[in-house]
Amino acid sequence: MLGVFECLALDAGREVMRVFHEGCAVDSKADSSPVTEADRESEKIILAGLRAAYPEIPCVAEEEVAAGIATPDLEGAFFLIDPLDGTKEFVNRRTDFTVNIALVRHGVPEVGVVYAPCTGRFFSGRPGRAEALEVDADYRIADRRPIEVRQGATPLAVVASRSHNTPETDAFIRDLGAAEIVSVGSSLKFCLLAAAEADVYPRFGRTMEWDTAAGDAVLRAAGGMTRTLDGDPLVYGKRNQASDSDFANPHFIATGKSAGA
Repeated sequence: MLGVFECLALDAGREVMRVFHEGCAVDSKADSSPVTEADRESEKIILAGLRAAYPEIPCVAEEEVAAGIATPDLEGAFFLIDPLDGTKEFVNRRTDFTVNIALVRHGVPEVGVVYAPCTGRFFSGRPGRAEALEVDADYRIADRRPIEVRQGATPLAVVASRSHNTPETDAFIRDLGAAEIVSVGSSLKFCLLAAAEADVYPRFGRTMEWDTAAGDAVLRAAGGMTRTLDGDPLVYGKRNQASDSDFANPHFIATGKSAGA
């Protein structure tokens, strides 16, 4: 399955970069968030591949949900897809947007890939093993190496959202004392923890499950964890929530080994 994810992410990434170089119009969804041809074409590629390979596993994809396409019952396993995480980064011509594909089983993100086609950074994870992949100019995997979270640097390196920072995030960072701040967009924040390039990722802004599942899967495979502010592991497949919409996440803190993960 991880091999299927990797191939689909590469194919989708190639299409995303075609649109990036050619340019495209930017539309607004009902929630005022941006959407582009790159989001739509990437999602088509990923959904077609997953549904052909695993017709028995339901798919939850960001643009289908935004279009009002009803999601099926999600008992057991399902796929979560964000075809272009960091659309704001993409539109603003920054480089850290990603393609994300994850398998969730019983609420846990078990398998995931995060591919940043503009920079070539690619991360994958399955239970017990996370890897950083090298991608060549022809969108082929040239090399791979295992990664794992680190014990914690001094000062702690905190990854923060470039587009969605909040006063609560600033307060959390201040409470940590001296901390190196690494600002990066999209789900790469989880991957920097997984690859021992950072230690803590606090998120006090709103996210959806497709924003986080793939990166969270990579982080957990590398030995880290994502927890709610109550200390419970972040779970997936959240529906019929009294206080928020389907698939919306609560605030969370992702860590390597440094903060009790």
